[in-house]
Amino acid sequence: MQDPLPLSPESTGPAPGTSKPARLVSLDALRGFDMFCIVGGEALIAALQKVNASPILQKLGIQMEHVEWQGFHFEDLLFPLFVFISGVSLVFSLSRVIEQEGKAAAVWRIVRRALLLYVLGVFYYGGFGTPFEKIRLMGVLQRFAIATLFAGLIFTFLEQRGRVIACAGILVGYWALLTFVPVPGIGAGHFDEGQNLTNWVDKMYLPLRKWDGDHDPEGLLSNLPAIATCLLGMFAGVFLKNEKSRNKVVTLLAAGAISLVLGYVWSYQFPIIKKLWTSSFVLVAGGYSAILLALFYLVVDVWKLRGWAQPFIWIGMNSISIYMIHNLVDIGKIAQRFVGGDLSRLYLGDYAGLVLVLVELALTVFIAWWMYSRKIFIRL
Repeated sequence: MQDPLPLSPESTGPAPGTSKPARLVSLDALRGFDMFCIVGGEALIAALQKVNASPILQKLGIQMEHVEWQGFHFEDLLFPLFVFISGVSLVFSLSRVIEQEGKAAAVWRIVRRALLLYVLGVFYYGGFGTPFEKIRLMGVLQRFAIATLFAGLIFTFLEQRGRVIACAGILVGYWALLTFVPVPGIGAGHFDEGQNLTNWVDKMYLPLRKWDGDHDPEGLLSNLPAIATCLLGMFAGVFLKNEKSRNKVVTLLAAGAISLVLGYVWSYQFPIIKKLWTSSFVLVAGGYSAILLALFYLVVDVWKLRGWAQPFIWIGMNSISIYMIHNLVDIGKIAQRFVGGDLSRLYLGDYAGLVLVLVELALTVFIAWWMYSRKIFIRL
């Protein structure tokens, strides 16, 4: 299986008769940083808050929680950043496949990858180990599968201008749907929870388990703007892949800033709501993602300062594997065997929770290092 996120040694290898392209180690590092935050960031900040109630940690704690409905915290960036990074990565992997094997091979790879990701998503939420009515058809990996499927097909069959038009059309079209199409019994232009078109579509047409009662934050209609998030990553990938491009860091920073401004301005009419994946949310998350990519690219690939990022690189090279391992294996219980029980109670005191979280994260990094050192890269 090939992980759809990493730029693996295979995906960045040279084509026959060509020189080996530069590897975007920064992309692995950023992906690993993102996954590190997903599997342990919130727990780490919460544990730090218990031993130090400084205002800075309190603010960090707020940022490591999802907003209840409208607004934007750092925690709300982690999933769209993951999708954005996949768009960057797909530019390199699909370009190679199209060049060497043709578009038909690229389509097969895109579809196969999406199907496997979707199945993994259903499995992640319990698969058939839960009662049938509790199977979750839409979720994080399922959304990731759908976004990369359609973004990959758009990349394969459209030139850059067509991709830009498709992305803009999706964002404007989604806004138009939620703004002008009336919800039965409620009307048009409502964005409150349960009062909007996206939630209504889930209520009426999404079967089985829905995460928020009768609707889902990764529901049916909101898959559309998630495709646009992946396309924004592809635009960054095309720019980075172009060897003639200059001032890449400055340009990415500028593009990120423009996206942020557009998103926040649009939010006055179309609020930033992650659970609806609104168009303003796409632009704001895409802006922050581009800025983070620029900073990682500058430090890791331009300045070649990589020692600090090595754990993130290990995780980034097997990101989906780490995500699934945290779902299937109770790493917390394993950590307790090292620093739990009387050892924790008698000698660690107030620091017990923090030490436990640090051991959990250390085990995560160790697993990633072990797989990396033995060249084990689980790929879809």
